[in-house]
Amino acid sequence: MSSVSHPVVTGAVRPDFPMTEWDRPPWNRWSFQHIGEILPTTPVRAGTAHAFETSLQDFSALAFDDHGQRSTICDWLGTSFTDGFIVVHKNRIVFEDYLNSMGPKTLHLAQSVSKSIATSAFGVMVGRGVIDPARLITDYLPELNATAYRGATVQHALDMTSGVRFDETYTDPFSDAGRIDVASGWKQPLSEGVWPPTMWDLVLSLNTAVRPHGAAFEYRSIETDVVAMILERVTGKKLAAMVSEEIWQPIGAEADASFTTDPSGYAQADGGFNACLRDYARFGQLWANRGMVNGTRILPEAWVDATLTGDSSKFGAPYTEVLPKGAYSNQFWLKEGRGTVAMCRGVCGQLIYIDVARNFVAVKLSSWPDFTNPARVRTALAAIERIAEAVTAA
Repeated sequence: MSSVSHPVVTGAVRPDFPMTEWDRPPWNRWSFQHIGEILPTTPVRAGTAHAFETSLQDFSALAFDDHGQRSTICDWLGTSFTDGFIVVHKNRIVFEDYLNSMGPKTLHLAQSVSKSIATSAFGVMVGRGVIDPARLITDYLPELNATAYRGATVQHALDMTSGVRFDETYTDPFSDAGRIDVASGWKQPLSEGVWPPTMWDLVLSLNTAVRPHGAAFEYRSIETDVVAMILERVTGKKLAAMVSEEIWQPIGAEADASFTTDPSGYAQADGGFNACLRDYARFGQLWANRGMVNGTRILPEAWVDATLTGDSSKFGAPYTEVLPKGAYSNQFWLKEGRGTVAMCRGVCGQLIYIDVARNFVAVKLSSWPDFTNPARVRTALAAIERIAEAVTAA
C-alpha cells in the first residue's frame, strides 16, 4: 500500500438510488464496487493463488505533463475518480493505492475491460484448433444467416470490423447500447415497445449493414457477445466456466470473480466482469509475459502475436483522438498497429495498460461521472507512461 492519503467518498451502506441510474454519477461511486448487491451474477472461480512479490516505491510526487500543465501522480489519482490503482513491473508490485472505500478484496466492475478477458479464453480455444477465426460466424451460429452478420468472419467480430449497424451511444436509452442495458438485465425498459428479452434476442435483431465487412473499425460492444456466443456454442460450456478454467485459475487469481448475467443466464461478455485489483493486474501480467505464468504457457504464442499486430489503416476518428497511431485487435486497444503496448479499456475510466517490452502493467479502476472522456484517457496514459519510465530507469 502506498502512503498516499485520500478522503473517503463512499461507505458500505447502499445509497438510495433508482435502478435506472445505478451506473450514473454519483451512484456509480458506490455501485461499481457492489454489483453483486444490485444485479444477478455468476461466479468465475479462482484456484490456488500465486502470491505477488512486492518492491514498493512511492510515486506520489512524481511529476508528469498533463495537457501542458505540471501534475503529479498523487494529484491525478485524487482528482480522477480513482477507486484502485496498481503498478506491476517484472511480476512485482511496485505501487498500490486504494481510494473511495475500495480495498484489496473488493470486486470492481470492469465494464469493457471484460471484452479482453473473454477473448483471452477464446484465444486459448483458437490455439487448440477448436475455433478458426477465418471461418464465417454463421459456420458456428447458423441462426445469424438471417441477420446482417451473414458473410462476416469470426475475425471481423474479434476486431470489430464487421459492417453491422450498431449504435453505441451510451447516453441514449433507445440506442442499441441502451437495448444492451435491457437485454443484459442491467436496466428495465423505460417505456412500452419492442425490447429484446435476452442478449441472444438482441443479436438476432441486428439486420442492417452499413458497410462491407472488414472495411473499417467501429467500436460496438455487441461484437464481443457474438464471439462469446461462438465460444459457448463450440465448447458446450458457459463463458464464466471457460474464463475460470482457462484464464482465472491458471493466472493464480486470489479471489473468485463474477460476471453479471442476463435473464437467460448468459454471462455479459462485453462489460459485466468484476474482480479485485490485484487479479486484474495478474491478468495484465499474463499478457506482459507474452502468455506465460511461472514458466507455463497459458495463451498461445501465435494469439499473443496476432493480438499485438493491428491494422491502423482501419482505425480512424474518433478513436485516433486518444491513439493517433492506434489499432484494435482481438478486443485489445493498441498504442500502435505494430508495437508492444496493448490496453484493455472500459467506460467510466477502467484501464489495464500492458507494455510487453518493459514487462510493465498498470491497472486503474475508476468511477468517472462520464462514460467517455478522451482528455481523461490522455491524462491517464501520460501519467502511466511517466511511471513506466521511472520504474524501468531505476
